[in-house]
Amino acid sequence: MRAPRAGRSNALHAGAWWVWALGLATAASRTTNPLLLGMLVGVAGYVVAARRTDAPWARSYGAFVKLGLAVIVVRLVFSVVLGSPIPGTRVLLTLPEVPLPDWAQGVRLGGRVTAEQMVFALYDGAKLATLLICLGAANALANPARLLKSLPGALYEAGVAVVVAMTFAPNMVADVLRLRTARRLRGRPTGGVKAVLQIGLPVLEGALERSVAVAASMDARGYGRTAQVPPAVRHTTTALTLGGLLGVCAGSYGLLAAEGAGYGLPVLLGGFAAALGGLWLGGRRQVRTRYRPDRWGPRAWLVAGSGVAVAALMIRAGTYEPGALHPGVVPLTAPALPLWPAAAVLVGLLPAFVAPVPPKESSS
Repeated sequence: MRAPRAGRSNALHAGAWWVWALGLATAASRTTNPLLLGMLVGVAGYVVAARRTDAPWARSYGAFVKLGLAVIVVRLVFSVVLGSPIPGTRVLLTLPEVPLPDWAQGVRLGGRVTAEQMVFALYDGAKLATLLICLGAANALANPARLLKSLPGALYEAGVAVVVAMTFAPNMVADVLRLRTARRLRGRPTGGVKAVLQIGLPVLEGALERSVAVAASMDARGYGRTAQVPPAVRHTTTALTLGGLLGVCAGSYGLLAAEGAGYGLPVLLGGFAAALGGLWLGGRRQVRTRYRPDRWGPRAWLVAGSGVAVAALMIRAGTYEPGALHPGVVPLTAPALPLWPAAAVLVGLLPAFVAPVPPKESSS
């Protein structure tokens, strides 16, 4: 099981990275313990450092980390300015309170700032920041072009929009780094409002040029051609897809609700099967071929399974150890590190050892 050198023949499926990252994000959404959230960020960062390539989209992880830190700061500022419903006795400072009309009851500007409300805001902001960092790990590890190639034919149009949206931020970060390096070599300042304004226009212009180039290449390759499908097949596809999605929603609600545990799983599986049938029939309208399609091999199963295992174990831990996953703020207590959830988070490190090792230099 030693990880081989990555190549065209054994490259890890891009969908496996997204399943792994979504599993970590699901685990982050189930806890506000800052110790567990820090472990999730550390696991994601270690895997990115071990398996990141030199491609432009792989440089976006640092931007997502900075965005997460900015989210925490904004959450704390909102808690100070707008107050919080969390009661507290440890007053840190008292701001001048602005009187508001009667229709704005429940909202205040200024007033007391307590330690309890600041800690609650810190936990809440850290959870959202961890979600963003986990998604940033998927952006840094998954090749968007290979992900688009692996989509079913019925989702190809929507997949193009999703892939373009996912690659906009990484490519924009790469352009910003390139322009800042060029300005630094020319002896020009890279900080300040003026420098940001001068860098912003070339970045937007470059993004527009890439979009036009992608549209032209897709048009040259005959994108958008559809095959003639009988009306009965189209109606069956629509019924299966919509019915399957409704079944997935109803089954998910049944699993989450205590009253619907008996029918939740069968309805969920039936809806999932119907949706897959609709996607298979819908793919018959797309006339396209795939050269060297990516294979979902054993290593992809291990990578995706590690993320799913982290999410499942964290959800299971929330049923028998909820206090450890959500440390209390009233009264204010120090968070403790639960052993079993912490061990579950460490399962997410598996891709750093089983995923193929990227080459030192890779083309974009």
